[in-house]
Amino acid sequence: MTDLVFLEPATLAEANSLLAEHGGAAKLLAGGTAVVLLLGQKLIRPAALISLGRVEGLQGIAVDAEGALHVRPMASLAQVAADERVRRGWPLLAMACAEVGNVRVRNQATLGGNMAEADYASDPPAALVALDGYVRIVGPRGERQAALAEFFLGFYTTTLAEDELLIEIVVPPLPSRASSAYLKYKSRSSEDRPCVGVAAVLAVEDGACTAARVAVGAACETPQRFPALERELVGQRLTPAIVGEFAGAYAAALPEPLDDLRGSAWYRREMTRVHVRRALSALAGLETAQ
Repeated sequence: MTDLVFLEPATLAEANSLLAEHGGAAKLLAGGTAVVLLLGQKLIRPAALISLGRVEGLQGIAVDAEGALHVRPMASLAQVAADERVRRGWPLLAMACAEVGNVRVRNQATLGGNMAEADYASDPPAALVALDGYVRIVGPRGERQAALAEFFLGFYTTTLAEDELLIEIVVPPLPSRASSAYLKYKSRSSEDRPCVGVAAVLAVEDGACTAARVAVGAACETPQRFPALERELVGQRLTPAIVGEFAGAYAAALPEPLDDLRGSAWYRREMTRVHVRRALSALAGLETAQ
């Protein structure tokens, strides 16, 4: 650790240059809530830390003329959760960011760092997948975009190359008449990480579903969403039986749920079924019978 180099670029171009120079030997530092823990536990041993704290243009939250939300990667989770534009237009994201860790973590951790870390048991990834969010990424080969539904590849693994940098999270407006909810289920009172987290978006008009999106986090290595099942719900009049059937199908579709101290694979499927049903029932104004 005594040979660790700490670098503070001032521009995006300088940050990209340092990444290219150090390659896989460097680790980007945003809020640092995850990186510092990994360093202390000696799980990572980078030759250099590249701090993004002083890079111009990586802070802030904005809404564009088309109504899309733009969150720069150094915006803290607390800032996203408290922003009135986010709370009005994308309450699901505000709810998920407000569920992470504790107030100290949320004030330090950033949304960009949270995405790049790809922690399977964090809250915002599932919310952003359900919201059809995407990220903008820059590197020596130029800029590209990646839908968050395809961005997460596995445990702490994303499509980001070693020389690429996430520069923005973009979330389109919700469908007309849509409401949303995030339900976090914790199976252990000693920690704040979810056993299952369900992010749901639902639009209903004249009693019939016009749009449905559901993403399940913490149950598998990556957030899970099944558009084919969502499309089957569109056009149907929502009843407790229809919602229950949909929730059961979503739980059954989970590929290889995790089996750990927070819950067995069977238990995670069951909690997915329960919380998908609860989320959609609440959004549809149905009774949430057990």
